[in-house]
This record gives sequence, C-alpha cells and structure tokens, in this order.
Amino acid sequence: QLQLVESGGGLVQPGGSLKLSCTPSGGGLNSRAVGWFRQAPGKEREKVACMNSNARWTNYADSVKGRFTISRDSAKNTVYLEMNNLKPEDTAVYYCAALGVGIWGQGTQVTVSS
Repeated sequence: QLQLVESGGGLVQPGGSLKLSCTPSGGGLNSRAVGWFRQAPGKEREKVACMNSNARWTNYADSVKGRFTISRDSAKNTVYLEMNNLKPEDTAVYYCAALGVGIWGQGTQVTVSS
C-alpha cells in the first residue's frame, strides 16, 4: 500500500528557504498527480501547489506564487516543494498527497520566526 513520508521541515527566519521532500513507500509517485497542502493552527487545510503526473502542469496558491516551486525527480521517485522568501504566515504543517487516491503523508512542521 502506498505511503508518503514528508521531510525537510524546520525552523527558519523570515526571508529564509527550505526544501521539503515527499518520498513514497509501497508504491511510486511518478505516474501520479501530486500536491502539497498546509494547515496552520486554527485554520483549515489549504492547497499550496499541485502538479500533474508528467510535471507539465502546475498550480499554486496565490499566496505562494513566485516563492514556492513544486517539482519531481523521477529517478528518485520523489516530489519536492522548494520554498523561498518564507514569511511568518507560511508557518504550518505541510502535507504531501497523491491526488485522486486520498493518500496523505503525516506532515512536516515548518515554522518561520525570528
């Protein structure tokens, strides 16, 4: 059964960068559309970025456009979320998901604070 594991979260100062990874086990991600989502305390989970299976289509939340980039490395069967110019409002638990099949990772905490 496909499972997803996120990594790369942590504490970073405003203006800093982080790169999250989403690695599968029990299956692959290369043939699947994938997405990154986040949930801040007291808020609903929201979409951050999505990408189709061949990486030719991507979609971003307005709040992260120009700062975040979703990508995949097919050789490593891994999906990434590169986050630049981080802001305190980006603080949340970040989740990756295999779209359309309802499979989610356990999340990784990102905290942006000085």
